[in-house]
Amino acid sequence: MMEAKDIISFIVGILLFILGLFPLLAGFGIGPAWFDLFKFLPVTVFSWIIAVGALYLVVDSVIEITNSSAIGFVSIIIAFVCLLIGVLPILAGFGIGPAFFSLSFLGAVSKYLYNAIFMLEGLFLMIAMVAMEM
Repeated sequence: MMEAKDIISFIVGILLFILGLFPLLAGFGIGPAWFDLFKFLPVTVFSWIIAVGALYLVVDSVIEITNSSAIGFVSIIIAFVCLLIGVLPILAGFGIGPAFFSLSFLGAVSKYLYNAIFMLEGLFLMIAMVAMEM
């Protein structure tokens, strides 16, 4: 039986997936101008959203693993990689760590990286809705 945590994971997953899909579509010239969220939101906001979303995915992954779901191990690896990519620019913003923590060496690719991570986190959170109940 679906619980509130499952439905919340699904809703957060859809929101993160859309947050990655809309700017990706805008990059290809599809959709209205407001789809490109990078025009009016700074990259640090995206880093915080990625880090918080990854932490939420870690919690859901632990629940999946305790329920003996095979997808939980893949999900927790994805969550830790996303958490690392989200936390490194935040640390660089506070002056902690070397210069490459800001991920500025990625250049224009960083927008597509953030979009892919949002979509990946969203997909695994939507999967978690079902996997937490197995």
